[in-house]
Amino acid sequence: QLRAAGVAVVLVPAEPTVEGAKRKIRTVAQAVGRVEAGEALVRALERDLLALKARQAVQKGPKLRALFLYLRGPGTTFVCGEGSTPVGVMELAGLVNAAQGIKECRPMTAESVVAARPDLIVVFKKGLESVGGLEGLLKLPGVAQTPAGEKRRVVAMDDLYLGSFGPRAGRAALDLFIAAYEREGFVEVGP
Repeated sequence: QLRAAGVAVVLVPAEPTVEGAKRKIRTVAQAVGRVEAGEALVRALERDLLALKARQAVQKGPKLRALFLYLRGPGTTFVCGEGSTPVGVMELAGLVNAAQGIKECRPMTAESVVAARPDLIVVFKKGLESVGGLEGLLKLPGVAQTPAGEKRRVVAMDDLYLGSFGPRAGRAALDLFIAAYEREGFVEVGP
């Protein structure tokens, strides 16, 4: 309908990878006639990724198993896995996706959460608020019975920061790495 109305439409790829983020930046930059500004964003993304790699190089110990939970109130809870943007950022940050075998997002069950045995739970900030904060999260079925729940190891990140996988993906992954490997307990992260 937009094209029929004479509006220029550009479809932007949504792939939760570094190369996908670069394609997204370049596609938008080309569409708005700002190719140089787009390349500057790509270079900034690459600098953030170098900073992340430097931090990861000195990290000691095993990789943490992390579980991303998509929350929109106690009745709308999902476990997200491969192919979801937040999991792409988690993996970039050096976390192991605890939701093995799950593609995109599936309804959360106590069994799926407990079986994942996450060392860390990652959520969107607004999602965490929607279930009553950290205490509400720990009351969801199965969460308190995980290693992450027992130690209250939860990272709540700004929704757009964690969920966009665009120009800020490197910085978001770096911030998530710091929250996961260099902090304890509950951590809030925003841009």
